[in-house]
Amino acid sequence: MQELLSNLLKPKTLNDIVGQKHLVGDNKILNNMVKNNKLFSFILTGKSGSGKNSIANALVNDLNQNYRYFNAVIHSKKDLDIIFEEAKLYKNLILIADEFHRLNKAKQDLFLPYIENNLITIIILTSQNPYFSINPAIRSRCQIFKLEELNENDILDGINKAISHLENISITEEAKKMISKLSNGDLRFAYNLLEVAYYYDEKHNITENLIKEINPESNKFLDKNEDSYYDLLSALQKSIRGSDVDASIYYLALLIERGDIESILRRLIVIAYEDISLANPTMGIKVMAAYQNAMTVGLPEARIILSQIVIEMALSVKSNSSYKAIDEALNLIKLKDYGVNPNIKIHTTTYKYPHDYKNNFVNQEYLPTEIKNKKFYIPKTYGFEKNIKSYYDFINELKKNPK
Repeated sequence: MQELLSNLLKPKTLNDIVGQKHLVGDNKILNNMVKNNKLFSFILTGKSGSGKNSIANALVNDLNQNYRYFNAVIHSKKDLDIIFEEAKLYKNLILIADEFHRLNKAKQDLFLPYIENNLITIIILTSQNPYFSINPAIRSRCQIFKLEELNENDILDGINKAISHLENISITEEAKKMISKLSNGDLRFAYNLLEVAYYYDEKHNITENLIKEINPESNKFLDKNEDSYYDLLSALQKSIRGSDVDASIYYLALLIERGDIESILRRLIVIAYEDISLANPTMGIKVMAAYQNAMTVGLPEARIILSQIVIEMALSVKSNSSYKAIDEALNLIKLKDYGVNPNIKIHTTTYKYPHDYKNNFVNQEYLPTEIKNKKFYIPKTYGFEKNIKSYYDFINELKKNPK
C-alpha cells in the first residue's frame, strides 16, 4: 500500500519545517542548539497539526543522536520503565514525550529524577496549556516554546511542496487557496485533503468545485477566518450586551453553522467579564463550566449548552465598570509615569495593617501623591454590584469621617 502523503512529507531536518521561523529560522533557538550541538530539555506547545512532532524529530535528526519516543496515549508504564533503564545505562538519553498532558501528576513525577540527574534530556509535546497540564517541577526544568498557528501562506508553502510528490497533478490556484482556508492552520489536514482530491479525480485535476464536492461542508467554514466571521462574533457580543435574547440566539446559530465552538466560547468568556462583570460576577464561572461541557460533548449536542448560557447572559443584568476602571488606569499610566514609587512600601514602618483596626480599615494613602484623589472605579447601582457599591460607600464615609 502506498505511503500517506503526510508521512512522505515529514521533515527530515529543521530546514524542511513549514512556518515556525521564530524557533527554526537562522540564529533562532532550535537552530542554534544544532549549531552548538547542545540540546536542553524543553516543552513544545501548539495546536494539532502545527508541527510539534515534526520539529522534535527534525531536531534530533539534525543533531544525529539516538533518541526514544514515548506517547502517553499508546504506550504503557512498562514501556516507560524500559526507557528509564536505558537512560541509566546510556546516560543523557534524548526522549520525545508526546501527549504529555495525558499523564496524571503521579506519572509525570516519575520523570523528575531522570531529568534532574541529567539522565534524560526531554522534549515534551503537548496541545494543552503547559501551565495547567504539566507539573510545576517539570516546567521549571524545561524551557517552553509555543508554536504559532500556521497562516494561509504557510499552508500554501506546504501544499506547493506536496505537489512535487504527486505525479501528473493539475491544481488551480483557487483550489490551493480553498484547501489552505479549510485547513485552519492544520498542515496535516491540508496534506490529507490534497491527497484525497488527487485520487478522487482519475485525471488528477483538482479544482475549487472538486474540493467542494469532496467536502460539502466547506461553504460553512470558508468564512471562518474572514471579516464576516468576526463580524458575527461582534454581532453576538453586541446583542448580548444589548439584552436582545432573540438576536443573540440568531447570531449564535450562524456561528454554530461554521462549526468552531471554541471561538464562540472564548468570546462568551470575554462578554462575561466585559459586559456582565460585577453585576453578575458568577457568570464567568458559569461560562467556564459551559466551555468545559461543550468541548467535552462537541457538536451537535454542544448547541444546547451554548443556547442555555447565551440566553442567561443576554437576560442578565449588565455592568462595564471593571472594564472601564482598568482602561482608565492604563490610559493614565501611558500618559504619565505614575506608580513607579508607590506611597506604601511593604515592611516599612509607616504602613498600618488594616486588620488591626476597627472595620478592618485604617485611613492612609496608597496612591502616588500626584493622583491621590483619582477615582478609577465608578460602581453601578444594580445587580450584585449594588452590594459592592454599598461597601464602597461605607469605606468612603470612613475616609471622610474616620472613627
